[in-house]
Amino acid sequence: QVQLVEFGGGLVQAGGSLKLSCVASGRAFSLYTMGWFRQAPGKEREIVAGISRSSGNTYYADSAKGRFTISRDNAKNTVYLQMNSLKPEDTAVYYCAGDRRLLGVVVLTTAHEYDYWGQGTQVTVSS
Repeated sequence: QVQLVEFGGGLVQAGGSLKLSCVASGRAFSLYTMGWFRQAPGKEREIVAGISRSSGNTYYADSAKGRFTISRDNAKNTVYLQMNSLKPEDTAVYYCAGDRRLLGVVVLTTAHEYDYWGQGTQVTVSS
């Protein structure tokens, strides 16, 4: 099992940047494919970005392409989400998710595929 804790949320003006971190405790973080999701009030949880075990493959939602970058450091048991050019519509609770997968190239893009979740961190973008 793995426990996930997110850091780095906060209040930022439109056009600004934030970097979220998700630290995993437990064993074998490198065996987990990871993802970032977000959920705004009254909306469903949606994928933002995903990354395979070895960082070889990534996925971005259309809303994140060109602005957000997902990365991971397996030596530090951490996955990151660098968010640039933030918009008010990026306001949401951001969640880190992980799932253990045998195949190193797999990227998961739907919430139900992930077994492990962090508690979430609030990101608020003011206009």
